[in-house]
Amino acid sequence: MRPFLIKICGLSTAETMNAALVAGADMVGLVFHRKSPRSVSLETAASLSEIARGRATIVALTVDPSDEGLNAIMRHAKPDLFQLHGSEAPERCAEIQARTDRPVMKALGVAEPADLAGLPLYAPHVALFLLDAKPPTDAAYPGGQGKTFDWQVLKGIDPRTPFLLSGGLTPENVGKAIATVKSFGLALAGVDVSSGVESAPGVKDITMIQAFIRNARTASLEATP
Repeated sequence: MRPFLIKICGLSTAETMNAALVAGADMVGLVFHRKSPRSVSLETAASLSEIARGRATIVALTVDPSDEGLNAIMRHAKPDLFQLHGSEAPERCAEIQARTDRPVMKALGVAEPADLAGLPLYAPHVALFLLDAKPPTDAAYPGGQGKTFDWQVLKGIDPRTPFLLSGGLTPENVGKAIATVKSFGLALAGVDVSSGVESAPGVKDITMIQAFIRNARTASLEATP
């Protein structure tokens, strides 16, 4: 059985990075999208990555990255995985995986069943999906909006498709989210949170991080057949 993954995304300080790791985060996300309040510089990413290396999977979140941008992230942060949160086509996902020699996780915004139609096209080229709430059309950045989506929409996907559930998760609702989605018989690989453990946009709260990880871990064990 695969371990259930808990990802804390948008970490930007040594203090919160250490807190997430000590609390048991399996994946830690660094945001490389300048419009996001969670964006970090290459230099900060390098120092945070060294704290996390060997303790959790280091995820680089990018939005339609250029080859030059990918090269810079690789030189400084040396991430374990790339999370593609833009409009990257399946072929571009394959190119990025080949260029960086790192697995790729493709994020898809979900609001209705039609938003999941592309899953089979991406599946051969990515290691994992991240299913997030679809952002408003005028959103400045594609994730971290703090909004949930109707999890019932996921019932129609191939039950073998591995994914992380994201979108508006908090310490208070993550248990219900895990129990609900696991009840559909899907390959829920884990959960992802960013704004749901913040006291203000981009400001992570250590107590909330600890509560989220604790509640997610408990729920994942209770929901295991």
